[in-house]
Amino acid sequence: MQARKKYVLLGLCACCWLVLFYCGGGVQLRLLRLLTHHRSDVLRPWPNWTDRAYLPRYAHLDELQTDPGSAESPRQRRQAWSTVYRDSRCRMDTCFDFSRCRRRGREGFRVYIYPAEKGDRVSESYRKILTSIAESRYYTPDPREACLFVLGIDTLDRDQLSGQFVPNMDERIRSFPSWNDGRNHLIFNLYSGTWPNYTEDLGFNVGQAILAKASLNTEHFRPGFDVSIPLFSRDHPQKGGERGWLLRNTTPPRRKYLLMFKGKRYLTGIGSDTRNALHHIHNGKDIVSLTTCRHGKDWEKHKDARCDHDNLEYERFDYQELLHNSTFCLVPRGRRLGSFRFLESLQAACIPVLLSNGWELPFSDVIQWNQAVIEGDERLLLQVPSTVRAVPNKRVLQLRQRTQMLWDAYFSSVDKIVLTTLEIIKDRVFSHVSRNRYMWNSLPGGLLVLPEFSTHLAHFPFYYLGLGVSPGHEFTAVIHAVSPLVSQSQPIMKLLQVVSRSKYCSQIIILWNSEKPPPSRSKWPPMPVPLVVTDSRRKTTSRFLPHIAIETEAVLSLDEDTVLLTSEVNFAFLVWRSFPDRIVGYPPRSHFWDPLKHAWGYTSKWTNEYSIVLTGAAFYHRYYNFLFSHYLPQSLRTLVDRTSNCEDILMNFLVSAATHLPPVKVAQRKQYKEVPPPQGTKSAPWANPEHFTQRQECVNTFASWFGYMPLVHSQLRLDPVLFKDQVSVLRKKYKDLERA
Repeated sequence: MQARKKYVLLGLCACCWLVLFYCGGGVQLRLLRLLTHHRSDVLRPWPNWTDRAYLPRYAHLDELQTDPGSAESPRQRRQAWSTVYRDSRCRMDTCFDFSRCRRRGREGFRVYIYPAEKGDRVSESYRKILTSIAESRYYTPDPREACLFVLGIDTLDRDQLSGQFVPNMDERIRSFPSWNDGRNHLIFNLYSGTWPNYTEDLGFNVGQAILAKASLNTEHFRPGFDVSIPLFSRDHPQKGGERGWLLRNTTPPRRKYLLMFKGKRYLTGIGSDTRNALHHIHNGKDIVSLTTCRHGKDWEKHKDARCDHDNLEYERFDYQELLHNSTFCLVPRGRRLGSFRFLESLQAACIPVLLSNGWELPFSDVIQWNQAVIEGDERLLLQVPSTVRAVPNKRVLQLRQRTQMLWDAYFSSVDKIVLTTLEIIKDRVFSHVSRNRYMWNSLPGGLLVLPEFSTHLAHFPFYYLGLGVSPGHEFTAVIHAVSPLVSQSQPIMKLLQVVSRSKYCSQIIILWNSEKPPPSRSKWPPMPVPLVVTDSRRKTTSRFLPHIAIETEAVLSLDEDTVLLTSEVNFAFLVWRSFPDRIVGYPPRSHFWDPLKHAWGYTSKWTNEYSIVLTGAAFYHRYYNFLFSHYLPQSLRTLVDRTSNCEDILMNFLVSAATHLPPVKVAQRKQYKEVPPPQGTKSAPWANPEHFTQRQECVNTFASWFGYMPLVHSQLRLDPVLFKDQVSVLRKKYKDLERA
């Protein structure tokens, strides 16, 4: 009987299980999925906050940036984005017409600016951008020559609540004859979207145009097509800009404060969550994190319980003092992903700690930001103090030095931001002749390394030390001749003999710049090295043209009346091999600031300090010839040709701007009297009373174009070992240098 009851119970259980399986399977599966999903949420490990690649796996960036009171969902914002940016999958090979850029070979990269229409208002920042393009070597006034087109309409501020917002953009841009759905167009933008969501909607269809945009989201960024630019203020300088605040030998690398932030706190809306949490890490000692809600017209209506206390604490610290004395600077997102704090931190050598999830960093295509910043996670704010404390001093100094390199190379002026944007696009167009990442991330930066010269690192003077290579053992002498050859006793004849006897001389090139045609080869003396005479009449800057005949890395630039000994040439060349990125030579000059005239002055007085070495007798790397002819604007080279003056000063400006270093002066016999020019030849240029006045004006003109004074003073003079020592002459290698 007991066994029978047991079988009946088992049968009833089996029937109930079958009923549940067939009738309630859907509920069961849903319950199972819910339990599994809940368990995975609980057990899922938190990502490493320094690794941006993990972010999309755990939370959608739109969800992190959504205001709880917002009416728009992330899906709606993505739909709005796709409506405005229909060509979100654009790449250079699908949305760019390369044929427009290759009509004239490497010279084909030209940029055209649409003329502004009557009544158009242009902001100060956009005016600076257009000026930078118009003054660049890529500008063309002819749209038929253009590879790239830039709108004359101000597109920087696309916030509909802004007074600089330009309406009816779709109608206006479609009226441009070359618009072609935005193909080969470049659009600059700093602010997009409006309250409360601040989306990246520009309010018009950009089509296939390239966006050079601040605060770009990685989701909307089109890699290899768009260019992320920094957010900069309207006071950002047009040219030059201030130097970084880090001194070369600043030790110890850490400053008074470990970590700082001082800025606005948003009480509501997007970006408020990140800044509202910053007070949690403030300790008032080595970590200063200050926010204020005293901004906007109606801040008092929305202020919370912390506002009054935060405002009092905020006033206790000076922002500039914090910048100068902090090792790390927090750069949290604002209403948009970018922030003015980013560039301020770079300049101050205060290592940026980014709290802006999803921000595509400026010029990310070419800059290795992991060498200059620390990328944080907005969700892991409390881990920031322990993370920055763990950074060793050596790493701190490396990060700070990198901030200075990047600031000076790409961000210190609007000019550099715009030119970097154009150079990145140009490298994409001519990808077979483009810079590599080492060039972009090493001194002097990508703007001063022209790939048209070479794409091989060892061909540039800046990389010898890093590559562990040395320059060649020979030089090419380039003599600038302006006087007709009327006598075999002219100084140029003796100079040829002196230079040709140097064991390091590979060849001699004479740049014939006289009014009379160059003499035949038989008129020149026989020499042990090849002699090339080039007709360069009516061009003063011809001495710095990148002549194909120059095959050596070292160039010895000489005036026709230079008086030297072969031993002096040899010694200067050996010194140059130790400083291949600088000008190494003999006659020094200097610049100074005249407070009475509020202008730069130029002096030829012999003092213990100099900033210029004249190229009438100096060594330099042949790359500077190419840089002189292709980097400097035509206006400066025209000025030099028109006045037949100042080309040596301009070359010194260029080399010092590239290296941030002074030239090097070497020992030279003091000349007690000048050799008078032969009868019938031109007098020396310095005999002209206007010569010195012109050079004064040149210094100020060049400083104006560079935007600052790049020349650097030095008191260094390199002499041979035992020079002027009271020892036997037989022990001296360069004994001729001491003879009068």
